[in-house]
Amino acid sequence: MVSVEVSDAVVAVRARTRSGEPAGCTECGQLSEWCHSRYARRLVDVTLAGHPLRIDLSVRRLYCENMTCPKTTFAEQVPGLTVRYQRRTPRLQRLVEDIGVVLAGRGGSRMLRILDIRLSRVAVLSQLMRVSLPSLVTPRVLGVDDFALRSGTYGTLLVDATTRLPLTIWEGRDAEQLGRWLREHPGVEVACRDGSLTYRQGITAGAPKAVQVSDRFHLWQGLSRRVQDIASAHSGCLPAALPPVSEDDHLLAEESTENAAVSSRAGRHAQRLFEAVQALTRTGRSHSSVARELGLDRRTVGKYARARTWQEVMRRPPRKPSTLDPYLDYLRQRWDEGQHSAKILHEELQTKGYLGHYQRVKMAVAPLRRSLPIDEPRERPPSPREAARWITIHPHRRGPHINERLPRLLEHCPELKLTHDLVRRFATMVDNQDAAPLPGWLSDLAQSGLAPLTGLAGALHEDRHAVAQGITTPYNSGVNEGRITDVKLQKRIMAGRAGVSLLRHRVVLIAHLRRRYTDRPTVAPR
Repeated sequence: MVSVEVSDAVVAVRARTRSGEPAGCTECGQLSEWCHSRYARRLVDVTLAGHPLRIDLSVRRLYCENMTCPKTTFAEQVPGLTVRYQRRTPRLQRLVEDIGVVLAGRGGSRMLRILDIRLSRVAVLSQLMRVSLPSLVTPRVLGVDDFALRSGTYGTLLVDATTRLPLTIWEGRDAEQLGRWLREHPGVEVACRDGSLTYRQGITAGAPKAVQVSDRFHLWQGLSRRVQDIASAHSGCLPAALPPVSEDDHLLAEESTENAAVSSRAGRHAQRLFEAVQALTRTGRSHSSVARELGLDRRTVGKYARARTWQEVMRRPPRKPSTLDPYLDYLRQRWDEGQHSAKILHEELQTKGYLGHYQRVKMAVAPLRRSLPIDEPRERPPSPREAARWITIHPHRRGPHINERLPRLLEHCPELKLTHDLVRRFATMVDNQDAAPLPGWLSDLAQSGLAPLTGLAGALHEDRHAVAQGITTPYNSGVNEGRITDVKLQKRIMAGRAGVSLLRHRVVLIAHLRRRYTDRPTVAPR
């Protein structure tokens, strides 16, 4: 018997189970029709037409007719509607759990409130933590990686590289804990990791027969960092990558820079400071004494004392290219023709396709008002990071800009040329998946005479078997990095305040939740 009452606040459904129908004992499962009594259960279901739905259900309490069963009476359960000790229907309970997995406590509570379901953030987290994790199956290919749990504290993430699903998370990244987990879950055949010595020792102790694979991305990343260190150590060679400048152009640029500096407020200030510092330091006074008298920092005094001219102190790096550069010739032409209004010049440039601001045009014509040439953009030397990128990038992906400047740089600096040759040899091994030249390459790396590469050679030689596997086998830590990104996302959603147990629950369950909804078959529209 079912009756429905609808009010402005809630939809109430009253129902009762049929008498005389057998029900299974919740302990032993034996059917029984011997009714002891009835009692009312109040259930909450998902909203109906925007209204909260409440079910007032009258159920029976029955005697268990199995004499060996420890239960004397039991309450009947309605499949799909009731669960023992639960005041929510299974459908609403799954909704609460899924929202808790995706949005955590506070976000989940807000989303449920939108669905007219009142539940606090603590209750959402409590329901989330009650969800049991999927049964852990030992993977054949295991991925191991670390991540920053909080400031100065790291955690370890294990991933099944075959199914791409996370297995577990724990705090710390020590070898003993990893070895213990591997001994408790035997059967791992391949272990993908970075170059960490800790994880190498843990895998060796817990699964000595497993093949360890050093990830290619981390190998290339480590080599790229060493290349940048070498470029930083030889930063004096980097200007050699620029096209040669004629002496006349150089003198003209220096003259225009000096004239602009003299006419500027900063230039006059630098000139006064330079003359004052030079006059005091020539008398033999210390930099600290001069700094106290002039009210300057001691390092500033040292900079002015070491300079030969005040222009050295005023020297600024060349201006960066801007969107106005293609129109500088037109600006110079219109200025010579007598048009000196920056506003009108800006409007004319807009008709020619210029999308920049008026203020940039005003600043560009400012030197012309002082009878100085327009500040033409001059190319900067590459930074150590740019030089390292030029060396490590694949030759087929280098643009004309790099192909023009890199040979000049390598010809000028033998150390960078040697580094470039070693990098290309390693790239060839990775492209061809051939680790046969690896011992010779490591030997040349150690004998290169470059400290960053020598240190890298020692580390790779100790881990050479895993490095060779990383070059030749298709296994890698790409799935680990993807899951680390997912871990960071869940941490940010919970404002970084989640404990390890809650973070583990969310990371593992949300991956299975995505898989469940992704694998669900879609019904084609009719």
